[in-house]
Amino acid sequence: MSVAVVGAGIAGLSAAWELTRAGAEVTVLDSERRVGGVVVTERRDGFIIEGGPDGWLAAEAHLPALAEELGIASHVVRQAAKGSLLWNGTAFERLEEGRAASLLGIQARLEDVKAGFASFAGGMGELVQALAAKVKGRVKTPLGVTGIAQTGRGWRLAVTGGMVVDADAVVLALPMYSAARLLEAAGVSGARHLAEAVYFPSLTVSLAYRENQVGRPLEGTGYISPSGTAIRAVTFSSKKFPGRAPNGHVLLRVFLGPIAGEPAAVAHHELREVLSISGEPLWGRAFFWSRGIPRYPRDHAAHVAEVRHRLERLAPLAIAGAGVDGTGVSACVQSGREAARAVLRRRAPRRAAAPAQALPGRYSAQSP
Repeated sequence: MSVAVVGAGIAGLSAAWELTRAGAEVTVLDSERRVGGVVVTERRDGFIIEGGPDGWLAAEAHLPALAEELGIASHVVRQAAKGSLLWNGTAFERLEEGRAASLLGIQARLEDVKAGFASFAGGMGELVQALAAKVKGRVKTPLGVTGIAQTGRGWRLAVTGGMVVDADAVVLALPMYSAARLLEAAGVSGARHLAEAVYFPSLTVSLAYRENQVGRPLEGTGYISPSGTAIRAVTFSSKKFPGRAPNGHVLLRVFLGPIAGEPAAVAHHELREVLSISGEPLWGRAFFWSRGIPRYPRDHAAHVAEVRHRLERLAPLAIAGAGVDGTGVSACVQSGREAARAVLRRRAPRRAAAPAQALPGRYSAQSP
């Protein structure tokens, strides 16, 4: 069975791994050169910097199970600090457990939040690297999918550069504003409603300091700021997880709202007052996602269920990702794997091989 996975974020890579384990012939397509989507980990001067999510709720079982399969279970680390603060403009107030998650829009059960968060010793990029290694040679970038059409019992995907990919099944692990367009092209009525999920922009800045530059003790995992300030929240990254900064140093991750000015400078200016910081940061690294975390409309789950019901009438095609099944890393992993299992359950007889002129991965240079 040949399967095209469209999207090489965590959901897409998880789907590709599940399909590979089942013996499917997998091709992963993504319009970006880098895999992993919004999961980005960088290293600098002994610091580990996250550009996207920095972990997952430790109570959720999907990530540990996947880490075990990938051989990186020993790299899982638990949250080192506990508790969150609220900056009221003049002083810190301790928040009751679970309140910070609620204020930040993290939808989770209180008991799960109380169990804390987990990550990887080398950052969340370890998960991307491990998944990419398992599907090595099957990922084709930068190749975006511009159209999709059913051909008998399978699918033909139009790919940038004038090529096409033929597959028995497809997993669309894309943001819903892209996936909905392809689903509509495939004749899935009602798919446009999935695009109603709004992807809000996200701007974060990681700032490094020497420990002796920070005059106020860093307690807990970070703090939330009141409305009206540039800073929405701050994570004490070097306190939250072990190994995020070299000895004698502090790493702070700042979540900013809309600002005018250079992000690192704006973040440092406010932090200087709140945390009694002296001098300038050693460096700053900003990450901006113009379409970051999706927020679902009230009837989103019903639209997803209806679209999935309609997909059952077509050749094997499944949808996955943060735009349908939840925004956390664990939810994306589960979504991708479930999408892979959905198309595997509808396994069709193997079709004839692609034409002789096709490129590896069942590419063909003919017009879509």
